[in-house]
Amino acid sequence: QVQLVESGGGLVQAGGSLRLSCAASGSIFRINAMGWYRQAPGEQRELVATITRIGSTNYADSVKGRFTISRDNTKNTVYLQMNSLKPEDTAVYYCNADLRITLRYTYENYWGQGTQVTVSS
Repeated sequence: QVQLVESGGGLVQAGGSLRLSCAASGSIFRINAMGWYRQAPGEQRELVATITRIGSTNYADSVKGRFTISRDNTKNTVYLQMNSLKPEDTAVYYCNADLRITLRYTYENYWGQGTQVTVSS
């Protein structure tokens, strides 16, 4: 019923930039918070950044000043602009959304399939 589809990952040299996008589609009534998480090989999934419906943001300390999260509520899309990338940013990046689908009255958490970001030194 609901899909979150990420795009924009790839291979980049250290110091470079990438922009990730995540579009939510399906029988969506309303989306509250959206966010990006990442998981490196052998590591646990960790929060990168979140954004509320009205635009309040939160960032992991490791990406503050380098990454910017934004969203377009008219398109049900969240973005992650990543600048000054470092090799330690290499991971699979996952989109997350807290949303309510039509015909239901509760909010549920959804994940995208992930997109690989690789930063070479």
